[in-house]
Amino acid sequence: MHKELKKIAKALEAQGFDLEVTSRGHLIVSRDGQKITTFAGTPSDGRSWKNSLAYARRAGFIWPR
Repeated sequence: MHKELKKIAKALEAQGFDLEVTSRGHLIVSRDGQKITTFAGTPSDGRSWKNSLAYARRAGFIWPR
């Protein structure tokens, strides 16, 4: 897992989100049984993590920009 994604995952867990790592290294984020977003293990597009962070923020995740 990428070091920046590890920081995001740690913060998500601290704020009560449930995380699951797939066999391909993707990070599935959920809360109360509801899937929120999926982070790519190694995004090919620079916007990929930003888009996933936007979904997480809409679900209540606090992350500095």
